Amino acid sequence: MKIAYDAKRFFHNASGLGNYSRDLVRILATNFTVNQYFLLNKNKSDRGKEVQKLPNVSFVKTSSGKFARQFKMGKDAQNLNADIFHGLSGELPLKWNEKPIKKIVTIHDLIFKRFPDYYSWFDRKIHFWKFKKAAEASDLVIAISEQTKNDIIHFLKVPGNKIRVVYQGCHQAFKEFIFPEFLNQTKEKFNLPERFVLNVGTIEKRKNLLNVVKALEGTNIPLVVVGKKTKYFNKIEKFISKKKLEVFFLKNVSMEELAAIYRLADVLVYPSFFEGFGIPVIEGLFSGTPVITSNTSSLPEAGGNAALYIDPKNPLDLRSKILYLWENESERKRRSELGFQYAQKFTDEVIAKELMKVYEEVLK
Repeated sequence: MKIAYDAKRFFHNASGLGNYSRDLVRILATNFTVNQYFLLNKNKSDRGKEVQKLPNVSFVKTSSGKFARQFKMGKDAQNLNADIFHGLSGELPLKWNEKPIKKIVTIHDLIFKRFPDYYSWFDRKIHFWKFKKAAEASDLVIAISEQTKNDIIHFLKVPGNKIRVVYQGCHQAFKEFIFPEFLNQTKEKFNLPERFVLNVGTIEKRKNLLNVVKALEGTNIPLVVVGKKTKYFNKIEKFISKKKLEVFFLKNVSMEELAAIYRLADVLVYPSFFEGFGIPVIEGLFSGTPVITSNTSSLPEAGGNAALYIDPKNPLDLRSKILYLWENESERKRRSELGFQYAQKFTDEVIAKELMKVYEEVLK
């Protein structure tokens, strides 16, 4: 089987869609070695270099020119005699030739429909048009959660029998043994406190960091934050300096260091208002870190019976759950073990089989 990917995000997105793209190709190429996997883009980068080195993965330089991704990439895939073209980020090329090829698109979320205030009018229109067009042109749609599947049915009017749910996994670094020396090095490098609560994700309104700092006011519990800053950060900064809270914002954290930081944390808090899936929850489960997350959107799918759930609009609810875990070592240990068991739903092997099932189905 030959599978071609729109690899723009693979090469150029540091997190989110980039991590999804790199993990998906890595998982398939290592579990189904007889297939050929083509990464199509006009240029490449060092991102995912361990994936690029796999013998069955090839970079293919696509046609150049304005809108080449939309008008030429599909034909480039067909000229490779690819059996399947997989758009990894809600998009498919608009033009194709007569050669047979099956089309699959992954849609991650429709947050722009649920929370339009977070997006400009123009971005909402463009996202909707691209996703709708791709869903209609595809032979099958992959949704990364039941929540996203329901949103695709509701907002894009795609029939449910055209959608397959395949969960995401997370980076290999979170699943591997970490030597105590590396844990200590990471702790020293970032000057981390002895005990802390961790929050991971872009510092934007939807991720709800303001309610985390509100919840920690007066508790003397240190907070460590790993995530890209946006304008919303200014609100957080004002609150922290006014209340004199102990918050550490980390920069330039490698994936291996991030995995170590999860292991060092007492609790992960991820009280997002809405997620297509919520990878940090999975990272926490694999790391054996107790997780507190929201009772909304797809987050209960990611956290299962292992996470503690809160109303993301209620900082007092979050505070009581943080204190409950912070002060209760035996409950942290129980949640850690439960979380690791639940995480086995998201192993590479499980996800690779689910993806391959979709590929085989579309070729029948």
